[in-house]
Formats: sequence, C-alpha cells, structure tokens
Amino acid sequence: MAEHTTSIKHVASPLARQTLLDGALTSPIAGKRPVRLLPWLQVVKIGGRSIMDRGAEAILPVVDELRRLLPEHRLLILTGAGIRARHIYSVGLDLGLPVGSLAPLAASEAGQNGHILASLLAPEGVSYVEHPTVANQLAIHLTSARAVVGSAFPPYHHHEFPTSRIPTHRADTGAFLLADALGAAGLTIVEDVDGVYTADPKAPGGEKAQLLRETSAADLAKLKGSLPFDHALVEVMANARQLEHVQVVNGLAPGRITAALRGEHVGTIIHTGARPA
Repeated sequence: MAEHTTSIKHVASPLARQTLLDGALTSPIAGKRPVRLLPWLQVVKIGGRSIMDRGAEAILPVVDELRRLLPEHRLLILTGAGIRARHIYSVGLDLGLPVGSLAPLAASEAGQNGHILASLLAPEGVSYVEHPTVANQLAIHLTSARAVVGSAFPPYHHHEFPTSRIPTHRADTGAFLLADALGAAGLTIVEDVDGVYTADPKAPGGEKAQLLRETSAADLAKLKGSLPFDHALVEVMANARQLEHVQVVNGLAPGRITAALRGEHVGTIIHTGARPA
C-alpha cells in the first residue's frame, strides 16, 4: 500500500507567494510578446452606422470588394452596431437600466448586421459565428472557408465596466482586442470618412479639419473632440501586445479596403503601444 505524506510540495517559481501586480516581478515573464495564434489572419471591422445603416448603396459594394479579396486573404469580418443601438440606449436610459444591461442589447444589433453580411457572402461559404466559436473554433472554420463573420462587440455584457451610463467598450474596441489577442496580421477599421481628422469633418466648421495620415494612440489621447471610433479604443491600443498599427479607411471609396489589406497607406495609420518584434 502506498505511503501517504502530509508534507507540502512547492513548485519553484519566481511568482510564488508574490503579488501578480508587482510589475518588476512579472515583467521578465509577462513582458514577452505572446505567441501569435493566427498570424495569417486579417481582421476587418465594418462600421454599423457608417456603412450598414446606409443600406444597399453602401453595403453591396463593400460585400463585392470583400468577395474579391477572399482568394488573397483569410478574413475575420466583424460588424458594429448602428442607429438602432442609439435608440436602445435612449429607451434603456429612460427606464433606468444599468450599463451592464445596455451592453448586450446594443451588441444584439451588431450581431444582426453580421448576419446580413454573412448572408450576402453565403455563396462563398461564409457564415456568421457567435463569440464562443470565434474564441474556440475560429481556426477550423477558416480552414474550411476563406472568411467568417462575427460581432465586433466585446462580450462583457453584464460585466461591462460601470464607469459610464453608456457602454464604453463597443465594436471598435472589441475588434482590436480580438485582433491583438489572436496575433492577427492586421486590423482595418472601415468607416465613412477618409481617416482620423483633427476635428469632426461633418460638424459645423469641419472644412477646417485636417486629415491625419499617420498618428499614434498616445497622440490621439491628447486630441480634443470626436473620433471616428470608440474613445476606449485609444486606451486599449496603448496596451497592445501584438498589433503595432491599425488603419482606418473609407469604405465608401471603392478599392480602399483592398489597398489597405495589401499593405498600402490609404487612410490613417495609428501606431499602438506594441513594441516591434
């Protein structure tokens, strides 16, 4: 009969009995760049209000361009929410719903937009997949198809940070977090403007706004005024581990998405906080 022992076994580790919040302790281990899970993947985020809400006039040319790109790239196409999410926020705020309840309601519209895109790309074998599938089975789906479609909203839902009445982590932030975690080759954010401007080009006096061809997350954090994406994106870009830059392009201009995925500078390139490999 095997002997039993009451002695404690210790696994040798520099983290044993130490706090994981100690940066000096964790940096030699956590400071290394993570393994790139899908280094051949291109992530494309399609704006909800900027593209999907415009209907067939805007959606069909984007779908045709994505279809032509399938032989060149394997794509994760993520969709954002549009004006219906704003209506949900308005009603939800009137009812006094907490931010954690508003987040999944708005995310449902991002999913609906994804189903629309996936249906239009169905003849090419493209389908819509939910968050758990993206997290656990994306590689096998992209082995059998050149692209899949999903919701860009991060699945915080009821765990959304209660720092605001409106969810701060929306589609642009979710797309970046996913692309960075997967170690994707790139992230292209498709909007209805040519990139990031010094001021809102659609607001009164917008003719004075200047296009920023190249900038950084650190510089955008100092920029006053609106941005063509979630403000929370600037914060997460500063802590990027894999993606060194993101490009914002105009999806209403034919060929911009294609050029961006081929590595051309056709919008605003935003450098993140990730260090070069």
